Amino acid sequence: MKKLHFASQAGPSLLGRFLLPVLLTAFACSSAPAQQTAPATPPAQNATQPGSPSTAAAAAQPGAGQGSTSDQGSQVYQLPTVHVNEVPLIFTVTDRHGHYIPNLGQSDFALLDNQKAPAKVDFFHQQINLPLRVGIVIDASTSIRSRFQFEQQSAIEFLLQVLKERSDRAFVMGFDVTPTVTADWTNDPDSLESGINELRPGGGTALFDAVYTACRDKLLTERGPEPVRKAMILISDGEDNQSRVYLSEAIKECERAETIIYAISTNWTPSRGAGDKVLEQLSTETGGETFYPPSVEDMAVSFKDIEEALRSQYALIYTPADFHTDGSYRTIYLYCKDRGYQVRAKKGYFATGQ
Repeated sequence: MKKLHFASQAGPSLLGRFLLPVLLTAFACSSAPAQQTAPATPPAQNATQPGSPSTAAAAAQPGAGQGSTSDQGSQVYQLPTVHVNEVPLIFTVTDRHGHYIPNLGQSDFALLDNQKAPAKVDFFHQQINLPLRVGIVIDASTSIRSRFQFEQQSAIEFLLQVLKERSDRAFVMGFDVTPTVTADWTNDPDSLESGINELRPGGGTALFDAVYTACRDKLLTERGPEPVRKAMILISDGEDNQSRVYLSEAIKECERAETIIYAISTNWTPSRGAGDKVLEQLSTETGGETFYPPSVEDMAVSFKDIEEALRSQYALIYTPADFHTDGSYRTIYLYCKDRGYQVRAKKGYFATGQ
């Protein structure tokens, strides 16, 4: 078994910080068409002309802003096709109290890709409602036996409330020493509920292996003709004593799968332990968040917070400067110009052109 270690989360280098004012000016110039606040509901038509670099940053291709109405009456917003030299970025914005901030425009943000401003911003929209692909990954090791039933019930309620029958899909995976899929990709609530109820606690904990496997075997392969939002709901205390992969490898596999991790800590003590730091790194590096319910009975509240996060996301597609599909890892640094707001976005990606 490999010795566990943490991937580093480095911010911009000294050179990047020195050039930051110049680069932010360049990004602001590219965002000029989107300075007006976007409406909560996208307009049925765009007044911009297709193909114009100045208008591509503010709107999608013709027809992309028109969505179908879901069962719950909310509008499903379709992203334009992402080309091999473009990077899609889905993120959320919160204030200091954790409240999600809507109605921000492209000009409210600054972005660096590999410490350079993007060549252009091709698309920006707020409050997207893309189809969901959700993996429910539940720690079924001995360490959480006493609270396992509460975890199961909260996860079931989350799936029943969040998933839309026509457009969303989910799978269920439990793990102790090995990960086990008890419900494969489906939108059938009965199958998902059965998969959660089938899990039984016992054995050691291979958290990193489970995250890596869920991304490699399930989320990475979930691709289709239309964009989707992929998320992993990870319920665990963050402890690991059996994994064969490093924490950094699990994070990189999530980034390859373009998956956001929302973690729910099952550590009910007031202090934050080593396991909580692991969950924080998994969620932060992938653009998600870790929730700390004060008791097992409050887990349902954390699931509601995750639901709100999934329905409060922004979408950005940009063309990086000096981009090459050579498989290299490129860093992303995105923040809101109002420093009272916090942006949660993935920290990087692999330039594979896929």
